[in-house]
Amino acid sequence: MPDGTTLAFDFGERRIGVAMGETLLGIAHPLITIDTEITDQRFAAIGKLIDEWRPAQLVVGLPVHADGTEHDLTRLARRFANRLKGRFGLPVWLVDERHTSLIAESLLNEAGVRGRKQKPALDQVAAQAILQTWFEQPGEAV
Repeated sequence: MPDGTTLAFDFGERRIGVAMGETLLGIAHPLITIDTEITDQRFAAIGKLIDEWRPAQLVVGLPVHADGTEHDLTRLARRFANRLKGRFGLPVWLVDERHTSLIAESLLNEAGVRGRKQKPALDQVAAQAILQTWFEQPGEAV
């Protein structure tokens, strides 16, 4: 795992949550939610984040069923990770994201954010949980 800033993504067909953190500290922070289905707009927003934060690597959450088997969104997340690597030339890691949405909901509840108020932040807090997981146990390199 290279030292430096890391951006993490909670990939979804509608929204992509983004978090950032520093490998030296091993602490992740929610950043933004990219809310568009248009691929060019998604990658333009990611490009701006990469220009701003200058990450050493990227992390993508890999959605799987509770038993670890893959499904349609798993394939799309892998494709997204491969496109990130090809487009930005940075190392990309995949991390099992099972239960990160539950962790995100729990963190938001603890912060007093409940119900509909969670929706705008849920994806970026899920990305935070993905990145925190990666800090503790790096996944597979793309």
